[in-house]
Amino acid sequence: MPEAAAWKFQKVLKPVIDIHSGHYILKGRILTCVHDEVIENGFIEINGKTIADVGKWDPSAEYADAEIIEVENGTIMPALFNNHAHLAWDGIHDLADQSLNDTPEISAYKSCANMLLSLRAGITTVRDLGVNKANIATKQAVEQGIFPGPRLLITGEAIVQTGGHTYWACREATGADEMRRAVRDQVRNGADLIKIMACHDRLEFTDSELEAIIDEAHRNGLPVTAHATFNAAVKRMAQFGVDVIEHGGDMDDETIGLLLEKKIPIVTTFSAVVIQSRPEIARKYNIPEWKIEERQRQAADKAKYNDLVKASKAGVMIAFGTDAGSPCVQHNMIVPEMEFMVHLGLVDGNYGALQSATSISAKLNKLDQKLGTLEKGKLADVIVMEGNPLEDLSALTKVKYTFKEGCSML
Repeated sequence: MPEAAAWKFQKVLKPVIDIHSGHYILKGRILTCVHDEVIENGFIEINGKTIADVGKWDPSAEYADAEIIEVENGTIMPALFNNHAHLAWDGIHDLADQSLNDTPEISAYKSCANMLLSLRAGITTVRDLGVNKANIATKQAVEQGIFPGPRLLITGEAIVQTGGHTYWACREATGADEMRRAVRDQVRNGADLIKIMACHDRLEFTDSELEAIIDEAHRNGLPVTAHATFNAAVKRMAQFGVDVIEHGGDMDDETIGLLLEKKIPIVTTFSAVVIQSRPEIARKYNIPEWKIEERQRQAADKAKYNDLVKASKAGVMIAFGTDAGSPCVQHNMIVPEMEFMVHLGLVDGNYGALQSATSISAKLNKLDQKLGTLEKGKLADVIVMEGNPLEDLSALTKVKYTFKEGCSML
């Protein structure tokens, strides 16, 4: 393991915001996300940080000192992951303007606000893929009890070739040695993974630069995730040995075969297209009319996403992400992404969409022994909502309780 980040050596006498776990019994419909299991008239017992029990409710059972929460006409399920988010972007203002002009203090306030929005949407694990260095301080704030937030998996700064895609929000580097230094700086600051911007409208990085990044990250035990949006980029990333593809796009059979062979998942992100295609929403965010029309064409063209669907049906893991922080995509907007995944046939119905943000996401992050399903002994990351998301995914807009490791966050 690499040396710990400097802030991890600080002694924490007491959290500033001290949130305690408790003893709860939640009764009602339960989606465990273990395969497609549904337990009607079920219960889950949360005791401390973990799930003590889950199953069919026994009216004769007694639970001393437990707070009993009756969930009528609602649903209990695992809390969600968002695997592609940018907490320091607010989803409202221009990305480049925020990246270039927001002070560190404003980035911190935005990150705090967006963590609250995430928790209120039932998200307890966020994979923050970088805006400058903001997520490093954000993770410190959460882990040291300075501010309540989701569990964070961070990249530090995303790495880009000098002048490359979104260079204004990333760590620029040129040449293999600078790439190694860029990776080492993220490791030193406490990154959980390394993100690279592998393309925009053309491929980026030289072969030697890519080799240096991936080798340095893997030597330090960190996975590499790559922004890759068309076939040549996805194929190149798979050949060089990245661990995850962000976004994805058109792919030929050879590329899909590589992803299967190397067990490389894709975190798909449709929210910007979907939400910006809705004039009643997009105009509130000053999205220009030409962009709305472009997004409408993209959203209506199901064939555009055929290769992603083909990859999914072939067995490539598809995990949930929204690219939260992008224009119109605020951090509590979950439903449009899931609905579009179902619309495309990328997942198997509503339950498949829910699993992409729970059990599958836990596997993506190698946390499936602790999170992602409601099972005895796992961490008590649990949400309660009105309605039934198997019938209507908009139930996810009505989250009433969010538990993170047994602590009620709402």
